Amino acid sequence: MSIDDSDSGAPLVSVAGDLDFTTAAPLRTALDHLLAARPAAIVLDFGGLLFIDSTGLAVIVHAWREGHQQGTAIHLRDTPRFLDTILDITGVNGLLVRPPRADTGDRSASSTA
Repeated sequence: MSIDDSDSGAPLVSVAGDLDFTTAAPLRTALDHLLAARPAAIVLDFGGLLFIDSTGLAVIVHAWREGHQQGTAIHLRDTPRFLDTILDITGVNGLLVRPPRADTGDRSASSTA
């Protein structure tokens, strides 16, 4: 995980590798810290994500819930197809801001909505 907070209005959190029960806690802590500053948006870039389990999904939902309560939008960027499928199946996709999928392989468009 890396954080680019050079844009205080929309910090960028890049997530790579596995997001599961062993790695979700640091992401949640980082997101809580960013949310405390009440930015207009937080961008989660999943371009390097290889795997996510229910614990990782719960961190995304937690960020949305906390952000929703204070007016911070959670934007997802560069979501792998498997994450898009999980978000669709679980109904989480309706909560989050995601760019439209481009038919360019296994990744979605890399711009934010």
